Amino acid sequence: MDEDARAPGRLLSLVSSAASVVAPLSVLSALLFYFGYASSRAQYEYFGLDVDTIGLSTQDYVMRSPQPLLMPLLVLTLLGILVAATHVAICRRIAVAVADADHKADDAGDAGAAGSRRRLERIRRRGGGLVFAGGAALAGGVGLLFSYAVLREWAPYPLVTALLLALGAAMAAYGLRIQALAGRRERFRGADLSIYLLLAASVFWATATLAQWSGRGSAEYAAAHMDRLPSVILDTRERLFLTSPNVTETVLQPSSGQTFHYRYRRLRLLIQGRDRLFLVPESWSASNSTLVVPTNDGSVRLQFQFQNVPP
Repeated sequence: MDEDARAPGRLLSLVSSAASVVAPLSVLSALLFYFGYASSRAQYEYFGLDVDTIGLSTQDYVMRSPQPLLMPLLVLTLLGILVAATHVAICRRIAVAVADADHKADDAGDAGAAGSRRRLERIRRRGGGLVFAGGAALAGGVGLLFSYAVLREWAPYPLVTALLLALGAAMAAYGLRIQALAGRRERFRGADLSIYLLLAASVFWATATLAQWSGRGSAEYAAAHMDRLPSVILDTRERLFLTSPNVTETVLQPSSGQTFHYRYRRLRLLIQGRDRLFLVPESWSASNSTLVVPTNDGSVRLQFQFQNVPP
């Protein structure tokens, strides 16, 4: 009977443990999907494509997210280590100063504790300085937000604004934390929570901006090194009347059973969707266009050329 009574409790415990694991994984997957999508959207927009027309899956976007996230994650990890080490040292100094002030006040009166109180006061002033500097950075970031209509064409605008807000929120939050540890103020969870939410949103904004820049950089690199993309020979039944001057068109000799009449060379495979190929000229310029080729109706014939590496 006791075993039966304990069964529901065990089940609830297992469900709670599973939820504590699934929820962070779901958030992580959503973040990876978003950053992969933002990077891919910027990358293929350079070639005149809406990424939604390609038909990439959720897994495809998640697999594309490590590239744009690598640098932000490394920077955030290094900053986290530096902040953690600094915080431990500051907390140790505050604890020593507080204990010393209490001990001297008990043994030798207020005169013996004056030096320790002065050290605590210096720590509090430094915390106040951090709060002031953080408020100034936040004011600058808010000013940039309200100047969006004027500065939106400025390329670094989103990153500079996000970094100012993140830096200001981080400095203000840490300054308030130091003051609380040193006994200057009580912690107000509502205000602290608002600052941390602003910090998280600003870091997210900055990382998303870097993901977009990473995608655009990948596109520009690919456009400058088209020879690294797979080379394709395309046969069609009808003339395509391509506007890209670098693509060569050849009329195939008629023969019995021949249904393809035109051959196009100097094309490169940009990406493959679910039922379409996206081809670009092997020499990219602003006047070129991306060719969308269906692969499921038999209207085209494709040949992929070997990339021979000399010995």
